[in-house]
Amino acid sequence: MASQLERRCREKGLKMTGQRRVIAQVLSDSDDHPDVEKLHQRASQVDPRISIATVYRTVKLFEQADILTRHDFGDGRARYEAVPPEHHDHLIDIDSGQVIEFRDDEIERLQREAALALGYRLVGHRLELFGVRVGNGKARTAGRGSGNGSSSGGEPG
Repeated sequence: MASQLERRCREKGLKMTGQRRVIAQVLSDSDDHPDVEKLHQRASQVDPRISIATVYRTVKLFEQADILTRHDFGDGRARYEAVPPEHHDHLIDIDSGQVIEFRDDEIERLQREAALALGYRLVGHRLELFGVRVGNGKARTAGRGSGNGSSSGGEPG
């Protein structure tokens, strides 16, 4: 049975080799946002002949075909997820590295209004929040304006 990602590859007209199928399956089965090294580790458990170079080439191909989205969550590694059927944003726990996907209609509305107030129609955005878990009534705070926040880019809002 073909994975969701493999079906999308076929719809885009990509040739699906056995190794690409394995990588597509691993990505489809991922509930995190793996980097290339983690993808290689998982894929090589299915097919030990898959090289890291093949994973890099396949990820690049899938990204160029708008099947995968690349993220930079501030840890110095490109991380990937299948292009989601519905837009969502990310909250990154800077202590654990956990990435939490969420959607908030009020935030979406405010972003559209901010763009309009500046004379623009919003055609895409990417919102990445960086935080630490609040425990015992205290939260560790990071300096404001540190550059960790949102960046604009290709995902529809």
